[in-house]
Amino acid sequence: MFADCTKLRIRAGKGGNGVVAWTREKFLPKGGPCGGNGGPGGSVYLESDPNLFALDAFRNNRLLYAENGGCGGSNNKNGKRGKDLIIKVPCGTLVKDAETQTLLHDFGSEKEKFLLCHGGKGGLGNHFFKTPSNQAPNKATPGKLGEEKFIELELKLIADVGFVGFPNAGKSSLLNTLSATQVKTANYPFTTLQPNLGFIEYEDYSRIYLADIPGIIENAHKNKGLGLAFLRHIERTHALVFVIDSSQEERESALQDFFILRQELEQYSPALLQKPFVVVLNKLDKEEAPLAIELFKKSFPFSQGLIFSISCHHYVGIEPLKKAIHSLLKEQKGSPLCSF
Repeated sequence: MFADCTKLRIRAGKGGNGVVAWTREKFLPKGGPCGGNGGPGGSVYLESDPNLFALDAFRNNRLLYAENGGCGGSNNKNGKRGKDLIIKVPCGTLVKDAETQTLLHDFGSEKEKFLLCHGGKGGLGNHFFKTPSNQAPNKATPGKLGEEKFIELELKLIADVGFVGFPNAGKSSLLNTLSATQVKTANYPFTTLQPNLGFIEYEDYSRIYLADIPGIIENAHKNKGLGLAFLRHIERTHALVFVIDSSQEERESALQDFFILRQELEQYSPALLQKPFVVVLNKLDKEEAPLAIELFKKSFPFSQGLIFSISCHHYVGIEPLKKAIHSLLKEQKGSPLCSF
């Protein structure tokens, strides 16, 4: 099961205690305090890892602690420093305070490192308190507790292009056709229950990453169907591909589907409609498709150059679509937020 949201209790290590110790050696009759300081506790860091694509590692591990510092020793020996805990998260992960929902950090690129919890300071041994007027201090201090935080991790997949469409429109089939993936496909709605990633590799060895999210239905912005659980994953994409079933086997109107999808995106986040897009009229091989595509083009309110009629089953129209996606991304300023 794909995990894209989880809550964790994180605690940095406690500092080691300082100790009270005295020098007792044959040739040092006066001796003196020699208690060492405790070692600092380990801190907790979060680091983005391009090889991770989900938060599955935290499904059964919600309590994460760094190592405590060691206690001080005699002969002015300081305690061992606690080992830092480095937690790997996927690129595109938002780190929030679980109680206030304050954004603590946004991992927009790979190998970012964020200090989440400071380790506690080590306590002081009695040697630290030695002064000319107090030659034999008999006190030490305990180590301080490390910081503790209750956080929420929310993953928003980072991809160049996001597929948007109703269930069973052929998004997963298109992903399999465009890339080398083998995503499950079947002739029933909601075959895809988790986002899938793939990429197109071009002749110049450049890659465009694709995100196939589960099907959107009407009122998805109100969390109907799979709703809000996966709409977040297209927020970081640079462009959108609307995948429409032109066969009309399950839907009444391809154009109506297009407008419903746009409306759901707008209700979720108006900024999504500012992204460049193309429209893929899928299932061209079906008998009813040519007439439906013709009607769609007549009433389409945008440029006709944005429409691509394809058949994944017969590999029709795929190469022009690949070139169009490449051109669409090339016009965008900047580069993908995270390279996998």
